[in-house]
Amino acid sequence: MNTLDSTDLAILRAMQSNARLTTKEIATMVHLSSTPVFERIKRMEREGIIKQYVTILDAEKLNRGFTVFTSVKLRHCTMEAAQDFIHRVEGLREVTECYNVSGTTDYLLKVHCSTMKDYQRFVLEVLGTCESVGHIESAFVMEEIKREYSVIP
Repeated sequence: MNTLDSTDLAILRAMQSNARLTTKEIATMVHLSSTPVFERIKRMEREGIIKQYVTILDAEKLNRGFTVFTSVKLRHCTMEAAQDFIHRVEGLREVTECYNVSGTTDYLLKVHCSTMKDYQRFVLEVLGTCESVGHIESAFVMEEIKREYSVIP
């Protein structure tokens, strides 16, 4: 993978702030013509630096604003248990993020539901039925203070 130069970083900063910018608009911002900017973006896509383009939705307005960080500890720390859990989580629409973490738990999930009752159903009927899950702990989001998607400052 090539190293990123200051122009690549400027392009990425612009795209992080607004992924709908046209190549021409980005080119103006970084003081290049459109063709080299287009080529740099395509290279960064091929190299996996740019993973995907998404639209950020307002979960509250879509009745999915009840947010919970759910810590999960597996019954047994084995490859089979981990693969079983990961396979189950990948198909759960309520889970928007999942991290394998160190510490007292094995996984940290970000879960979006409509209500506490909906989350209770999720825990009892979905996570609770997963054979590999040993312990579940929930932290309910009372207020979102900061949400930042930028990786490059």
